Amino acid sequence: MLLVLALGCLAGAGFLLAEFATQPARLRKSSVARASTYGKTVLRRGDTRSFRDRAVLPFAVRVAQAVLRLSPKTTVEAVTLKLLSAGLSISATAFLAIKGSSAAGGLLLGLVFGGSVGGVGAAAFLALILAALGWIAPEFIVSSRGRARRDTIRAALPDALDLLAVSVEAGLGFDASITKITEHMHGPLTNEFALMLGEMRVGEGRADALKKMDQRVGAPELSSFVRAIIQADQLGISLGRILRVQATDSRLRRQAAAEERAMKAPIKMLFPTVIFIFPSMFIVILGPALLNFLTIFKS
Repeated sequence: MLLVLALGCLAGAGFLLAEFATQPARLRKSSVARASTYGKTVLRRGDTRSFRDRAVLPFAVRVAQAVLRLSPKTTVEAVTLKLLSAGLSISATAFLAIKGSSAAGGLLLGLVFGGSVGGVGAAAFLALILAALGWIAPEFIVSSRGRARRDTIRAALPDALDLLAVSVEAGLGFDASITKITEHMHGPLTNEFALMLGEMRVGEGRADALKKMDQRVGAPELSSFVRAIIQADQLGISLGRILRVQATDSRLRRQAAAEERAMKAPIKMLFPTVIFIFPSMFIVILGPALLNFLTIFKS
């Protein structure tokens, strides 16, 4: 019974992940359907909502609330910012529901397999280990994606600033120059600039849109760029020169980061070498000598 329940929890977590991953496409489809039937009156009886609206979404909300109660330091705003930094389109409620469901599924699986293999102690130990893994795994995945996306943005920022500086010096405005970046470049940085432009077009101030982009990314190079643009707007300084300086500075930072990773590579390679390569070398080199020594010692 516990095994069935654990598998049900894991299946529910996978179903929630699939549902919220495909939510934007379903919203677009429902919007098109509503637009096609606009002005028509259809009388229906009973609850015509789908199973997802009647059961899945309320269950996800309850699980998310339980996760928030278990970790008081976690807030919906912080989770939303972390998901945006990782480039994920799921909501904070969906992420918290997946996190709670995976922890519950790991707990039940640990109880089942631990109870079948060992006693109560083994079941409790395995249940705690699997529950902790289920709790930590979503956070680890999101954090890893956020770091990878941040590194990609830091690598693409100098080229984007060069294009921005050339566009501004050619006579285009800042917004038009950002539009040129979105047209000629691709990647997470371009997506962030496009999102910033969208916020500005709906009435957001330039400084506020830049600050929100800085909060989403969290890269030092982008923070320096945002501060320089805001100060240039406030003081009336020419953007072309500032963008050239920012492009040079971000390129130097990218080179320094690459040199730092290159210096760390030998240290990181030391542990696999000691664990996997040195034992084989010792066996191949010292093995025959040891056999000869044992033969001489026996004779």
